[in-house]
Amino acid sequence: LSAFTEGEPGEGREPFDLPRFWDALGQTFKVTSQEATKLSLAFSRPPLTSAEDCLKLSEDVQNAILAVATVYYWLPKGQGTTLRKMVRDATTEVVEGMIQLTETILSAPLESLSQEQLISTGGVWEACEQVSNLPRDNQTAVASALAACLGVVKDALEEMEHALVEGQDPYSDIMEDEELGFRGNRDTYWSEADRKLLSSCMGLMKASKACLKKVLGVVKAYGKADSPEQIAQLDDLADIANEISPSVDELALSMYPPMNQLAVRLNAAKLASVLKKVLEITKTSHVCPPSEEGWVQFLSGAVDHNMNKIKNFTQGQL
Repeated sequence: LSAFTEGEPGEGREPFDLPRFWDALGQTFKVTSQEATKLSLAFSRPPLTSAEDCLKLSEDVQNAILAVATVYYWLPKGQGTTLRKMVRDATTEVVEGMIQLTETILSAPLESLSQEQLISTGGVWEACEQVSNLPRDNQTAVASALAACLGVVKDALEEMEHALVEGQDPYSDIMEDEELGFRGNRDTYWSEADRKLLSSCMGLMKASKACLKKVLGVVKAYGKADSPEQIAQLDDLADIANEISPSVDELALSMYPPMNQLAVRLNAAKLASVLKKVLEITKTSHVCPPSEEGWVQFLSGAVDHNMNKIKNFTQGQL
């Protein structure tokens, strides 16, 4: 398994035929799904399958998996590293699913079809069906990656907004007076100074959401995967955008009381720097025609504005 998840695909088989690749990958996933069904049925009830049939079954399964891995290897990096990672993940899931099914069959007594075997077989079917939902080129792959990041950032923002609305005590929903008896502890509350700082941190988190939303919009509207340069620009965008959600999470975690204002400042600076990089990469890529430069400028200003306020509030911490 590690051999093909870490290996490099064969380059230089030019010109690469993307539609042919998708047909071949779809076919190998379909065959693997059928082989999983045959294998599962053969071991679903007595009598035991003959040694000869077992050998044939295992050879067919092995060939199906080798075909899946081989076709994955056809996809050159030049088609986009974001696309390639998504295809690799889907391929890995199929291989791991088949390994699990085989292990389930080997460890179960041959009396009747076990629940585990049914679940494992269904797991292989699901993994094989994923091929139809995979993005077909790097533009779609990057849009899908950005949408996933946006979802995570939206959740983090909503959670923090909820904590702020809960009032002075963000832990009110998980701490009960009688049971824990330390609700009077200042460590569970935000001070007035904390709340001023929180407001600018929220501004930065909102800018993160707006940034991802806007970048996703231009990637969908103007993104192309026709030339190596366009493909590489999209990958650069996806790579840096992937850093937004972990940076938002780190900032959000440091915002809970007892708040260490210096840690908040450092996490905010990290997020601000990632956002500025995303905006910079967007502006210099093909997804940003002159008509879109206005919001890039505006969001860049919003990031600076909130970061400057955070620096002012925490000046005494340095």
